[in-house]
Amino acid sequence: MDSPGDPEGPRPPGGDGPPGGARETSRRLSREQIFVLISAASINLGSMMCYSILGPFFPKEAEKKGASNTVIGMIFGCYALFDLLASLVFGKYLVHIGAKFMFVAGMFVSGGVTVLFGVLDQVPEGPVFIAMCFLVRITDAISFAAAITASSSILAKAFPNNVATVMGSLESFSGLGLVLGPPLGGFLYQSFGYEVPFILLGCIVLLMVPLNMCILPNYESDPGKHSFWKLIILPKVAFISFVITSLSSGFGFLDPTLSLFVLEKFNLPAGYVGLVFLGLALSYAISSPLVGLLSDKMPHLRKWLLVFGNLITAGCYVFLGPAPFLHIKSQLWLLVLILVINGISAGMSLIPAFPEILSCAHENGFEEGLSTLGLVSGLFGALWSVGAFLGPTLGGFLYEKIGFEWAAALQGLWALTSGLVMGLFYLLEHSRRRRRSKLQNILGTEEERTALLPDET
Repeated sequence: MDSPGDPEGPRPPGGDGPPGGARETSRRLSREQIFVLISAASINLGSMMCYSILGPFFPKEAEKKGASNTVIGMIFGCYALFDLLASLVFGKYLVHIGAKFMFVAGMFVSGGVTVLFGVLDQVPEGPVFIAMCFLVRITDAISFAAAITASSSILAKAFPNNVATVMGSLESFSGLGLVLGPPLGGFLYQSFGYEVPFILLGCIVLLMVPLNMCILPNYESDPGKHSFWKLIILPKVAFISFVITSLSSGFGFLDPTLSLFVLEKFNLPAGYVGLVFLGLALSYAISSPLVGLLSDKMPHLRKWLLVFGNLITAGCYVFLGPAPFLHIKSQLWLLVLILVINGISAGMSLIPAFPEILSCAHENGFEEGLSTLGLVSGLFGALWSVGAFLGPTLGGFLYEKIGFEWAAALQGLWALTSGLVMGLFYLLEHSRRRRRSKLQNILGTEEERTALLPDET
C-alpha cells in the first residue's frame, strides 16, 4: 500500500523518472514535501550537533572521573558499532514499526539521552561513571540510527524523482551540525560548566519532537519479501558498499589524528585547530547540494561522480601529510586546501551512492515502496558506521606506529582501490550492455529477414 498522500501512484525512483516530472517537482513543492524537508533538516542538524558536541571537553572530564584514554576511545567507538547493528535492524523492520513512529521515537530518545549525558558528572567516579557513559552513548547511537533510517526512507518516498538533490541539500545541515557542535559545546562549557551544553542541546531536540509529530506525514506500505543479504550480494551494491565504507573511514581517520598532527607540526593554539576542520566540513556542506542536483539532472553521470570522487579523495590523502615519497614540505595552507578539495570529492562519491543502490535494487526485482527504502537506508547507515568504526581505530594505531604522513597515504590507498574497482565494474557493465544491445539488433534483423523471405519468393 502506497502513501495516502500520493494520488499519482508509484513513480520511477532515484531520479530516473521523466525529466519533465523532475522539473515540475523541483519547481513546485507540495505542503507535504516541505514538511518532510523541515523534519529531515531538524534531525540532521540536531543529531550531528549531539554527536559532535563531546569532542572539545568530554575527554578531559572523563579523565577526572578515572577513565583511561583507551576507555575514552571505546566510549567514542561504541557509537559507530551500535549504530551499525541498529541500522540493519531498523532498516529491516521499518515497515512493521512505522516510519513516522521510528523517526519521532528516535528523536525523542536522542534528546533525552543527550540531557542525561549532562548529569553524568554527578555520577560517582570509576566503574559506575564508565558504565553509565557506555549505556548513554549506546542508547544515543540506537536512537540516532532509528531516526536517520526513517528520515532517509521518508525522503526517498516523498521525492522519488529527486533523491540525490534532496539528500545532498540536507547534507548541508549535517555539515552545519558538525561545524557548530564543537565550538558551541566548547563555548558553553567554558562559560557555564559541563551540564549546560548537553542539557540545552537535548532540550532543543526534545522541543522538535512535538513539531515533527504534527507536520511529518505518515507513510504506510506492505512488508517486502527481500532481505539485506539479497541486496548486498548484488555486485554493483557490493562495490558501492566498499566505496561508502572507504569514504566513512577517511572522515573517521581524521578525527583522532588530524588535530594531533596540526598541533605538533604547526604549533597552533588548541582553539585554532577546530578552524582547520572547517575547510573539510564547509566544502562538503556547500558542494553536496550541487552534486545532488547534477546527479538527478544527469543520472548517467552518477557512476563517474562516484569513481572520480574516490580517485580525487585518494590523491587528497596522499597530499595531506604530504606522503614522504613526494618530498614536499608540509605547510598549513596546503593542508587546508587539500581538506577543502577532500570535502568536495567526498560529496561527489557519497551523494550519488544512495540513488545508485536504490536504482540497482529496483532493476533487480525489489519492490517500489517503504520496504525497499528501509533496506537501502539501513544498509547505507550500517556501511557508514563500519567506516566510522574502522577509520579512527586503525588511524590511531597507524599514527602511533608510522606517523600521520604514511597513515594518511595508506588511507588514500583504500580510496584509490575502491575508486579503481568501481570504475572497472562500470566499464565492464558498459561493455556488456553494448554487446547485449548489438546482439539484440542482430537477432531483430534476422527475424525481420526471415519474416520477409516468403514474400520475396
